[in-house]
Amino acid sequence: LIILVAGLIFPAMFGQQDKVRIYITDSDSWSTSGGFHGDRGISLGGSGGGARPQTAEIIKTFNNRCPALTVTIKKEAADYIVMLDHEGGKTIFNVDNKVAIFNREGDAIYSGSTRSLGNAVKDSCEAIYKDQLN
Repeated sequence: LIILVAGLIFPAMFGQQDKVRIYITDSDSWSTSGGFHGDRGISLGGSGGGARPQTAEIIKTFNNRCPALTVTIKKEAADYIVMLDHEGGKTIFNVDNKVAIFNREGDAIYSGSTRSLGNAVKDSCEAIYKDQLN
């Protein structure tokens, strides 16, 4: 019993509690580009596009901005699931980052959108920290 109590008290006293774990779903942003030009009877054009996965960039931003959280690849070990669609490769006026956060029970605790990835991550961290206090 003493060992069990010591195992619970000492980590809390020295700030060594387990961090809150988050799982970040894949971000499947799309990017398209194209153009057309004609001159003296000759026309040229083309377009292209495809998936631009942004998940690694989102994880990097969470690690930088939310050091009290741990990003995990194990969905079943996570305390929260973060769905963040980061639309990269656009101009600052066209970017939209949509985010939804779910707790372990599957309840949505936060949803919103921002213009910058940094603000989406900041808002997400604040929502998780606030939920931890409740």
